[in-house]
Amino acid sequence: MADRYWIIFFVVYSCLVRVLDASAGDADPLYRDCVGQCEKTGCVGERCFLHCKFSSDSSSLDGPWYMQEPLYLQWKQWDCQSDCRYHCMLDREKERAELGHGPFKYHGKWPFRRLYGFQEPVSVGLSALNLAMHFHGWLSFFILLYYKLPLKPDKRPCYDYTGLWHIYGFLSMNSWFWSAVFHSRDVDLTEKLDYSSAVALLGYSLLLAIVRSFSVRNEAARVMVAAPLVAFTTTHILYLNNYKMDYGWNMKVCVVMGVTQLLVWAMWAGVTRHPSRWKLWSVVVGGGLAMLLEIYDFPPYEGLVDAHALWHATTIPLTYVWWSFIKDDVEYRTSSLLKKVK
Repeated sequence: MADRYWIIFFVVYSCLVRVLDASAGDADPLYRDCVGQCEKTGCVGERCFLHCKFSSDSSSLDGPWYMQEPLYLQWKQWDCQSDCRYHCMLDREKERAELGHGPFKYHGKWPFRRLYGFQEPVSVGLSALNLAMHFHGWLSFFILLYYKLPLKPDKRPCYDYTGLWHIYGFLSMNSWFWSAVFHSRDVDLTEKLDYSSAVALLGYSLLLAIVRSFSVRNEAARVMVAAPLVAFTTTHILYLNNYKMDYGWNMKVCVVMGVTQLLVWAMWAGVTRHPSRWKLWSVVVGGGLAMLLEIYDFPPYEGLVDAHALWHATTIPLTYVWWSFIKDDVEYRTSSLLKKVK
C-alpha cells in the first residue's frame, strides 16, 4: 500500500519544517530598524495599524470598552508585531527588487502575500482540496464495504483491515485540516497542532504498513505491534507540546519512522502479486518525483505559489490513486476470502 509513500513525504516534510528566527531577511538592519520603529509608532510609512493600539488580549490600550477590536479581525490573531513585520518585509522586498536583488526569507519563511487574511492562501486552498480528496476516498471506501460487497452474517465486512483504514482516513483528513489551518496563520498553537497531527499520521502509517504487509490478522499480534509504536508516538507528541519543540529531535524521529515505513512497503510491493500493484508503484514513483519540489525550494511566484504549494498540488491526484488502490485491495481480499469459504 504504498501511497503511504507520498503520505510519508507529506508527514516527513511537516516534521522537517522549522520556524527559524535567524533568516537573512530578519537579520537585515534596515528591516530590523523598520520593525522597531513600527512597534513604537504603530506605522510603516503612511500605513498605521489598529493592532498597535490593542494589548495581546485584544483590549484597547487607550480607549473605552467599546473600542475593542472586532471579532472578525481577532480570529486572525494579527497583532502589532505581525503587521509591522509583514509590511516592513513587503517594503524591504520592494526596495530589493528595484535594485535587482532576489527575495530573502524572513523568520524562516519566504515573503508571502496575504490574501483575505490568509498567510499562504494557495497552500491553504490546496490543503483543503487534499482534505476533500481524502474524504471522497474514505466515503467511497465506506460505501464499497457496506453497500456493494457481501457482508458477514453479523453485517460486518469480510475485509480484515476495515477498522485500520477507517482510522487512517480520519488521521489523514485531520492532518490535512491542520495543514490548512497552519498555512492560514502560523502561530504557536497551529504549529503544534500541525506537527502533532503529522507525527500521529506517520506513527500510525508505520503501524499500518507492518500490519498490512505482513498480513497480521490476529488481534493479539496486532496489539503487540501497536503497543510500542503508539506509546512512542504519543510520548513524542507530548514531549513536543509540553516540554520542548525540539526541531532537530523531531526531524530524526520523522526520518527514522518514514524510512522504516518505506522499506516495509517496498519489501511488500516487491513480493506481492496484487492485481493492482501498478497503482502502488505509480504512487511510489509519483511521490518520489513530487519530492523534488521539496528539495528544489524556490521563492513564491507573485508572493503566492512556492515549491511547497506545488507539492501540495501533486498530492491531490496521488491521493485519488491511493484510495483507488485501497478499494482494489478491499475487493481483492474479499474475493479471496469468499473463495476460501466456498
